[in-house]
Amino acid sequence: MHVDFNLLIALDALLEENSVAAAADRLHLSPPAMSRTLARIRKATGDDILVRTGRTMTPTPRALQLREETRELVVRARAVLTPATAPDLETLDRRFVLRCHDALATVLAAPLLEIVARDAPRVALRFLAEPAGDVTDLSRGKTDLEVGSAAPERPEIAAQLIGTDHVVAVMRPDHPLAEGELTPERFAEATHVTISRRGRLTGPIDDALAELGLSRHVIAALPTTGAALDLVARTTAITVVAERASRPQWSALGLRTRALPFDLPDAPVIVAWHHRFDTDPAHAWLRAQVIDVLHDIIDTMTS
Repeated sequence: MHVDFNLLIALDALLEENSVAAAADRLHLSPPAMSRTLARIRKATGDDILVRTGRTMTPTPRALQLREETRELVVRARAVLTPATAPDLETLDRRFVLRCHDALATVLAAPLLEIVARDAPRVALRFLAEPAGDVTDLSRGKTDLEVGSAAPERPEIAAQLIGTDHVVAVMRPDHPLAEGELTPERFAEATHVTISRRGRLTGPIDDALAELGLSRHVIAALPTTGAALDLVARTTAITVVAERASRPQWSALGLRTRALPFDLPDAPVIVAWHHRFDTDPAHAWLRAQVIDVLHDIIDTMTS
């Protein structure tokens, strides 16, 4: 069945004005055109809608029943077809899911929650750890934002590069590598732990060492930066971390960082989301806060 939704707008005007001429003027139509539209409404509803009483038009009982429902439908239809406006943060009641690299979650959570508590007190954030394997939570709508170092490969996922963080070796201050020249050979001879949510014992560091004809001894793979740094603080093992994002953790443990004795690319900081949220006002607001906080963190730690 074909339904002409323009008739709803005309019916709303007729029931509001109780006059064909006034409704025509309101909708910028001629009175004859409005009369023809009223005839179509009468045919569609099986009711006269408006009947003449002297010089005025009187709504029928059915028209009176339809008045509020018609008004609501028109308002809702206009809302659907009108660009979204900025959200009312004081009344915004929404749950956002952020999947983050653990080091980035550590430095992001506190300042972001402070902003949310101040500006949007009814908003709640759920921080999830990075998964052990590849997931498509952004595409499936289960995650609102992802913050990490991996650039998305799927075309429906948008991403913004916030900046980069250089990687450093971390050790106890009394570790033999904490003093003296840190050569590739001394670095390779140390006991190492890797940070991998998938439990990988090798990575780009091993590739860089292999180019120098060297290899290292890795005793363990730990899933988070915090766990690896805690182990480093308790043993003679060393690890490699993104220096700025991990600074609160290694600094609190009293650990020492040193530049790597070979070239290794900086770690990117990337915020990703599904394109379906590009024009969602509430999501856009949260996205802007996350990006601003991460920019502040990187700029502050760089200076």
